[in-house]
Amino acid sequence: MTAQQYGARTRIKVCGITRLEDALTASGLGVDAVGFVFYDKSPRYIEPTKAAAIIRQLPPFVSAVGLFVNPSQDFIAQVLQTVPLGVVQLHGDETPEFCEAQRRRVLKAIHVSCADDLKYAASFNCPILLDAKPPGGIYGGAGKAFDWSLLKNFRHDYPLSLAGGLTVDSVARAVALRQWFALDVSSGVEQSPGIKDAEKMRAFVNAVNLC
Repeated sequence: MTAQQYGARTRIKVCGITRLEDALTASGLGVDAVGFVFYDKSPRYIEPTKAAAIIRQLPPFVSAVGLFVNPSQDFIAQVLQTVPLGVVQLHGDETPEFCEAQRRRVLKAIHVSCADDLKYAASFNCPILLDAKPPGGIYGGAGKAFDWSLLKNFRHDYPLSLAGGLTVDSVARAVALRQWFALDVSSGVEQSPGIKDAEKMRAFVNAVNLC
């Protein structure tokens, strides 16, 4: 199945959830997935037991995504023993082989700063999330976009999602680029790292739905 066959609706993921109220607000607004960061250098890091407690209170049909950065297989297995994740998001320098070894569905983040990064993305046989290169080793949630003009001729046989610097003001431009499977937002709907803003989430969801 090609990326184009997954349908015309742009899905929404709100990442960096640390509070139940934010997860429930996002779910109530109709987002498709909420993300939890299991990378302890991130300001949005959440303890697995706390994430599990939040996920247990999510409504049906909202996916729980766990973000990992260069994890060991043992660490992923340890988190999965506690947290009922539907998707594992690998956001570091994980190899195609590591992605294929996972027993959960995988979303692989590719950090883009030049055309060669997009060539590297072709080696992954799984859905891809295109994001900006992390500044100072902080993976994700930096609020920076990469040069979207690099995407002009990029194709992938699996669903493509976009992250990095997304806000209500950039949604229309992002969707005009191509049909994305999903837009992944974190800092663009926050009051501060890990603390979401209900009105920003509402405005973001409305902007995506209008496109």
